[in-house]
Amino acid sequence: MTITEKILAAHAGREDVSPGELINAKVDIILANDITAPIAIREFEKTGAADVFDRDRIAFIPDHFAPQKDIRAAEQCRMLRDFSRDYNLGLYFEVGRMGVEHALLPEQGIVLPGDLVIGADSHTCTYGALGAFATGVGSTDAAAAMATGECWFRVPESVKFIYYGKLNRWVGGKDLILHTIGSIGVDGALYRAMEFEGETISSLSMAGRLTMCNMAIEAGAKNGIIVPDRITEEYVRPRAKRKYTFYSSGSDARYADVREYDCSKIPLTVSCPHLPSNTRPAEELSSVTIDQVVVGSCTNGRIEDIREAAEIIKGRKVHPDTRMIVIPATQQVYLYALKEGLTEIFVEAGAVFSTPTCGPCLGGHMGVLARGETAVATTNRNFAGRMGHPESRVYLANPAVAAASAVKGRIAVPEEVL
Repeated sequence: MTITEKILAAHAGREDVSPGELINAKVDIILANDITAPIAIREFEKTGAADVFDRDRIAFIPDHFAPQKDIRAAEQCRMLRDFSRDYNLGLYFEVGRMGVEHALLPEQGIVLPGDLVIGADSHTCTYGALGAFATGVGSTDAAAAMATGECWFRVPESVKFIYYGKLNRWVGGKDLILHTIGSIGVDGALYRAMEFEGETISSLSMAGRLTMCNMAIEAGAKNGIIVPDRITEEYVRPRAKRKYTFYSSGSDARYADVREYDCSKIPLTVSCPHLPSNTRPAEELSSVTIDQVVVGSCTNGRIEDIREAAEIIKGRKVHPDTRMIVIPATQQVYLYALKEGLTEIFVEAGAVFSTPTCGPCLGGHMGVLARGETAVATTNRNFAGRMGHPESRVYLANPAVAAASAVKGRIAVPEEVL
């Protein structure tokens, strides 16, 4: 079996499973945010369940419209807080302790290798970078799992993506996944497991791996996953709050398809409006002027991303016709940036340094776009209206390209400003 099939089999109490089978499986972690948890709470109450299945396995994280942007957002967030108090949930993260959910849970050692994780958010697939099966579900499925500790699944086929060759300067996990989505399309892995491997992945940082698995959903995938290794162990060991299991794919595992990429030929890549698959080399887009740059989100808001952007913009200024918003993904990332002097670099450059929030990624707050405005963002989705007005435009890029673009006021590559 593949690693995905092994994890599902183990959680279903089965010796094996096959693609296409419908199974019930026990979940290790359920998560929801201030948009999706209120729906799950209302559905949970309809079940008549006297209690949640496990108070330490349900994570509620107000991050989308938090800090609360208006009265409606405040009411939504209060539902999470009240439910967490009523049921004594151990994984409720209030503003000041929270972060963007898909960055926070790995950082805190809450999701671990071998886990089966469901979240009422499409980018739950992020945790596959740890060697877990993680996927997004609807709020009603999350509610049922909150009561029973189980969820149903159709076992997905797996597709293997092999990456080899040395990465070019500034090219990272974001470029690899954008290039991949560009090659297969937004439905190229529909309801399949995207399994990433190869020599390039073996040397890729955990931050890069988390970015790649985060965007598996943008290719239509059920989950993204990487077989855990030494880098996984070094990341997980000091964080883990409980035991974990490393699974791997069998040498005779069957795949629906296998694709290979020579990473030495992958350039700095940008996804153009209005699909993640609409990719082009960054250097071909120098004529695109921009109004806003956002560095952050569950895709690229980790300390490695903040450092990369700071390295580009240090001693320089944000273009006078452009605004730059930097959003660390968690409070811990915020502290690292503060202690390393990165916050000062951005503020002196004329950028805004924000509290952790999803904010502008989903057109929530802290950087919503007006009609006709264009943004370069390190976020993961650029559908029409995603970050604001339906007639605004979003280009997806890595932190280095985003920072260089902030300096130039147009899409740029790092070499243009260094």
